[in-house]
Amino acid sequence: MLNGLVVKEQSGFFWVETAEDGIIVCRLRGRLLEEAHAADIAAIGDQVTIMVSAPGVGSIEAVAERRNAVSRAVRTEGFRGAGSPEREQVIIANAEQAFFVFAAASPALATRSLDRFLVMGEKADIARITLVINKIDLADMDTIDGQLAPYRAIGYETITTSALKNIGIDHLRDRLTGHISVFTGPSGVGKTSLLNCIQSDLGRSVKAVSLRNQEGMHTTRDSELIKLVGGGYVADTPGIRTLTVWDVEPEELDGYFREIAACVGDCRFRDCAHRAEPGCAVRAAVDRGSIAVRRYKSYLLLRAELEEAYALS
Repeated sequence: MLNGLVVKEQSGFFWVETAEDGIIVCRLRGRLLEEAHAADIAAIGDQVTIMVSAPGVGSIEAVAERRNAVSRAVRTEGFRGAGSPEREQVIIANAEQAFFVFAAASPALATRSLDRFLVMGEKADIARITLVINKIDLADMDTIDGQLAPYRAIGYETITTSALKNIGIDHLRDRLTGHISVFTGPSGVGKTSLLNCIQSDLGRSVKAVSLRNQEGMHTTRDSELIKLVGGGYVADTPGIRTLTVWDVEPEELDGYFREIAACVGDCRFRDCAHRAEPGCAVRAAVDRGSIAVRRYKSYLLLRAELEEAYALS
């Protein structure tokens, strides 16, 4: 038996990096394979125990308990999902940090989409979440600073970059080196260009993975941890046009908005939805400016979406 790290997944095959024998291509063993119909039993970032059956070939016998998992909900097809309309797709397991990449312009900074990514990161209990705002050479920095102020105020680190002008690249490279990181965001924000600035051909390698992943993305996944020259790994995802959060009930959503979570205990009613209930500490915080109106509205919209989804399920 050997222990290793899942560094790539493609169509039910897992590339496991081991200290002893290098890369071993594995399939899930019977019981794990059955369980995989309902959930992603193994994903990139997982620590696994394998049995080698031939040179370079083996089977995954056990998957260690995860510290966290960055996940999203995807539609199910075929045998995946055990009959449910949606299933969990694990983007990466055991990530040490997450970088959510957005553009300052072209496309414009989409704060409501950013809030969805932050809910995903908070749900996964990622220790360190950083907002990367690219293409700052195309935007007015006073405007961008104003948009980022509510996020900085609640403790999110922000890195402003320009792949074209080589701004912020050294800082971003330093933050990635030596860690297992997920690097994701919407389409068109320049993730590939940033990665190519960080390490030659890194973005090209990730782009190839992302393009392969576009086919059959709801039934199969083609994911990879790309090794960094200075140590560590980075996992990118294809540009996510619409992020559907996984396994968040409407009543618990307020716990994934940091500034709202800090006020919930002061609401008069334990089941306060923070809409029109009397004695709502969240709305009071919005009125006095402690919670940004934009963030509050984002919470309300996402909660209404989750309530509708749960009503239909």
